[in-house]
Amino acid sequence: MNLFQTNNRYLWLFVFLSGLFITSVVTAELISNKLIETPEIYFLGITVEAQTTIVGILPWPFVFLITDLLNEFYGKKVVKRLSWITSILILYCFFIVGLSLQIPAKEIKGSLLADDASYNLVFGQTQMVILGSILAFLVSQLLDASIFSWIKSKTKNKFIWLRSTGSTVFSQIIDTYIVLYIGFVLPGSLSFRDFLSIAPTNYILKLLIAILLTPFIYLGHAAINAYLKKNN
Repeated sequence: MNLFQTNNRYLWLFVFLSGLFITSVVTAELISNKLIETPEIYFLGITVEAQTTIVGILPWPFVFLITDLLNEFYGKKVVKRLSWITSILILYCFFIVGLSLQIPAKEIKGSLLADDASYNLVFGQTQMVILGSILAFLVSQLLDASIFSWIKSKTKNKFIWLRSTGSTVFSQIIDTYIVLYIGFVLPGSLSFRDFLSIAPTNYILKLLIAILLTPFIYLGHAAINAYLKKNN
């Protein structure tokens, strides 16, 4: 049997979701060596002040959305195996970037390409972020898949929003704190005092993202159901 036949929608959907998932995670690791400030928000007379977080949070809405869809349609065993594969690929990225740091730059007068100092400043810090992320990502994803599956079984496939948000509440505590501590505090890029300020902000932002994504979970669920029906 040829699994990769062109009309196997179930398989090709998995290939697409897995590719987007892995790309989002690896991208998050590579761009995390930068702090940003969230805009100040005014809502119903309430002011939410600007907060500091890492720019690597940008791809996480896609990670949350895809994780939930994969859990929903392919099950926790598939998500756990994909998480192991993604961790190995993050490690591969860690190795390649580390190797590139050891190769001297060819500096050309007038060129806008990075010299050794600027290249190492950006990607040297990324190495510690990736190292922490491998551990944090793997543990949080395995926990997320298990909690998602447990809530799904207890609610008899009802309340998609509950298993989606509920799994994120617990898994992202681990991910957020481990990544920031190993990636920023240990190499001395962030003081422990700043860590205690930024980590809760980063965690709360991820929770807000997960909540805001709830309508898209339902839309994705409906779209995939409609797409897979055409496979029959």
